[in-house]
Amino acid sequence: MPGREGAAGEDSGAGQRSDPVPAAEPAGPPEEGPEDGRERATGNDGEARHRAEADASSEEADASQARGPVAAVGSAAVGTSREGGRAAGAPHHAVGGAPRAGAPGPAGPPGAGPGPAPTHAHPLHGPQPWPPPVRRPEPWLASIRPTRRAPARVATLWCALATALLSGLLLGDGLGVNLLIVAVPAALAAFFAARAAGRRLRPWTAAWALGGLALLVVPALRDAGWPTFLAVVTALAVGSLALHGGRTWPGVVLGSVGVLDSLVTGPVWGWRGLRERADGSRGRWGPALRATGVAAVLVVVFGALFSGADAAFADLLGELIPDVSGIDAPWRFLLFLVGLAGALAAAHTAAAPLRWDRLALHRGAARGRVEWALPLIVLDLLFAAFIAVQLAVLFGGYDKVLRETGLTYAEYARQGFWQLLWATLLTLVVIGLALRWAPRDGARDRALVRAVLGTLCVLTLVVVASALRRMDLYVDAYGLTRLRISVAAMELWLGLVLVLIIAAGLLGSRWLPRAVAGSAAAAVLAFGLVSPDALVAERNVERFETTGKIDVRYLRDLSADAVPALDALPEPVRSCALREIELDLRETEQSWYDTSWGQARAREILEKRPASAGGPSCPDHGRYGGDGDPYDGTRDGYDEDADPGDLEDFDPGTGMD
Repeated sequence: MPGREGAAGEDSGAGQRSDPVPAAEPAGPPEEGPEDGRERATGNDGEARHRAEADASSEEADASQARGPVAAVGSAAVGTSREGGRAAGAPHHAVGGAPRAGAPGPAGPPGAGPGPAPTHAHPLHGPQPWPPPVRRPEPWLASIRPTRRAPARVATLWCALATALLSGLLLGDGLGVNLLIVAVPAALAAFFAARAAGRRLRPWTAAWALGGLALLVVPALRDAGWPTFLAVVTALAVGSLALHGGRTWPGVVLGSVGVLDSLVTGPVWGWRGLRERADGSRGRWGPALRATGVAAVLVVVFGALFSGADAAFADLLGELIPDVSGIDAPWRFLLFLVGLAGALAAAHTAAAPLRWDRLALHRGAARGRVEWALPLIVLDLLFAAFIAVQLAVLFGGYDKVLRETGLTYAEYARQGFWQLLWATLLTLVVIGLALRWAPRDGARDRALVRAVLGTLCVLTLVVVASALRRMDLYVDAYGLTRLRISVAAMELWLGLVLVLIIAAGLLGSRWLPRAVAGSAAAAVLAFGLVSPDALVAERNVERFETTGKIDVRYLRDLSADAVPALDALPEPVRSCALREIELDLRETEQSWYDTSWGQARAREILEKRPASAGGPSCPDHGRYGGDGDPYDGTRDGYDEDADPGDLEDFDPGTGMD
């Protein structure tokens, strides 16, 4: 081929001969090439290298003759290329006449542009082009990590320092309004870092930020630990979403925990920013430190004098200033480091967030209409049959169902709720998998998907309503507990998710990931604001007024949020229910910043009407045993003095009839 001949040059022509040709000696003295000049300059070393190459050429020729004529072609081509190239004064060539890397090739005509692609000689097929270099794919983490990071500003560093100081001073004793106070400078640090990086405040970012701060109001209002824990964890997830700003499912799910990536890189980024600012403003650090030290000395000296002069002023300072002792110093220092690392991690994420939205979810291969729709249609029919039975039970009465099934009232209500809750969860999984492999060839396929999945969502909403009805019947008969109100709240949220899925099928699903995350945050906020412990106490007090049955031992384990409702009980049941709560409040010394509104309200009620009863004087109301359920805080057992004939309607979930 002409292209190959031009690329190989005159030397590669020897490689096309059918018989081995020995390397020809030049007729006259050769011209001095680059390699010859280099050998001559090096003296004996160059001559030794030349003799070694000649010996290697001879050995290759002998070996090729021993292998046969076909193999000798390649050896002859190599030998001719080596000697011919030196005789002509050309640079070294690789096998087949291709220039070696770094060596200049023959000059082409002016304006001809780059020559053909480099080739290599094959013993059977002649010169072959080199394969293109393999391009390795970019790591997925590098594709979502930003390439440019704005340095830490002075305002960001000051806010991070304020967060660390407040964490060490206020978070050592408990949770209350102190958590909201600590979160404010941390949010400001993230705001200043984002503004320095050129990021704009978008509506969803503002909504996530305000939602996170609103969730931190729950610890300031409620004394119960479980809604407080849910609110704090959800606030961290929502705050991480505010820093990342995800829109897709990967962006929302991974963005809610993405701030953890900056727990190490954030402090390093802050230290670099501090060094840059310190190098540029060395003259201003000295006066600032001296002024801060003088102010601290003046406040301590005159504050001590005024405290000794007036007891009221001393009490005011004691309530406002945190009690920091030497014993708590390691714990306070650890909280200082945690607050500093958390604030810098939030600021670093705001300045250079990971772009989780760049992670694309690849849809599965589209299935045929029959293969995809037939299982879902069968599932729709099964749901419809179950709902028809529920309607028959509703209009026919529960007594008939209990006689036919042989179940008690408690067994029927309790079993139904948990199965229906799992059915709702699995339905959401089925919908997600069905959308992944749904047919999508045209408008008819889209209509089929909407019809089948929309019907399934509507039927699942009826199942949700049936589960909530079961729980309501169960609570009316046996009382409300923490576990029951929690799973009922979860069932309500799952119903809301189904409504959002139906709306997404009609209006488009671009907004669905953020809407589901926002509904979860709103549900946790509402759950904390309604005070679940107070609701549990109110429902049990109402049940006591109606039936005269109440589990006092269970109510003792509630938080101070239940005190206003339990205060309405008659004596001595009231004192028996409030005695443990009152002792906990008296033994706990709290400051203004770690006291919730529920605790303050309970202290006020118990100061006016303290609980006087206790111990053996408390009567037994209802049936309860000694072992508690670790999930519900209830007891499995019954009163030893109970009549065995009264145990037919006994509920082991609460220890009550």
